[in-house]
Amino acid sequence: MHGRRAGLSPTLLAGIVAVAATGAPPAVAGPDAVVTIKPLHALVARVMAGVGAPQLLVQGRQSAHTYALKPSDVAKLNAADVVFRMSETMEPFMTRVVHALPKRVRVVTLEDTPGLRLLERRTGAPFEESDHGNDHDRQHGHGVIDGHAWLDPQNARLMADRIAEALGASAPAHAAVFAANAGRLKADLEALSAELARELAPVAGKPYIVFHDALQYFELRYALNPAGFITVSPDVPPSARRLSALRKQVLAGSAACVFAEPQFDLRLVDALVEGSPVRIGTVDPEGSRIEPGPDLYFVLLRNLARDLKACLAAAG
Repeated sequence: MHGRRAGLSPTLLAGIVAVAATGAPPAVAGPDAVVTIKPLHALVARVMAGVGAPQLLVQGRQSAHTYALKPSDVAKLNAADVVFRMSETMEPFMTRVVHALPKRVRVVTLEDTPGLRLLERRTGAPFEESDHGNDHDRQHGHGVIDGHAWLDPQNARLMADRIAEALGASAPAHAAVFAANAGRLKADLEALSAELARELAPVAGKPYIVFHDALQYFELRYALNPAGFITVSPDVPPSARRLSALRKQVLAGSAACVFAEPQFDLRLVDALVEGSPVRIGTVDPEGSRIEPGPDLYFVLLRNLARDLKACLAAAG
């Protein structure tokens, strides 16, 4: 007669038998990744496909320029393995918390990606062609860098590799998956860039004014013709002098369209074009109206091209 072995419950014994039968080791968890803004979140989600999904901080129609961290955000950041942001200037809400995070949390600033084409933020009076002509590869130290670098798909291709490297360092067991996903993402971005070039070619020469100076990476890549912007950044109200100068441009017919943004007050745009034939359009460079996910980046850039082309083509 055989007695039951001490210390092995039926439930535990069943688990041991199941593992022995499959021969499968316990699954290795993917990294806990947190991303600041939607376009970057989409790129990280593509690279993490099949392993996990990143968490997003700036949700809905909120803007990175004016966002304030919530206690739940701080908890996410403190629990993360890796945190992705664009830059100090793009997400000012991250500046203090970055220095307070545990040392084990890896913070990846994508603006520091090797080879990235970085542009200085444009300032001063409504800019003319000479202000955005030949010298577009200016680097740190000569002025404030424009943080919207993701709007050039060629920059996004470089960031894909940086994202894969950072995720692989946090979860080496999945490094090969991250690298393969980044390779597929880069091929898709190359195809997207060619598609956008064809789409925007018919309106490349038409001048327009934007609400804030967020599009210069996109403009340079696709040879667009911006005539000015209302404000350098949404958290910096435009001066009366700037508005007066832009109003003169509009009345003189120097812009075919003025583009608003969905997060910000439309009254400035309305006042600017009042009494003129200039059309009003809307662009959404941060994807505020798009549901977050791995496809958002591609939807964002296609929407941007569509919205620019719709207004400029209709302007004649």
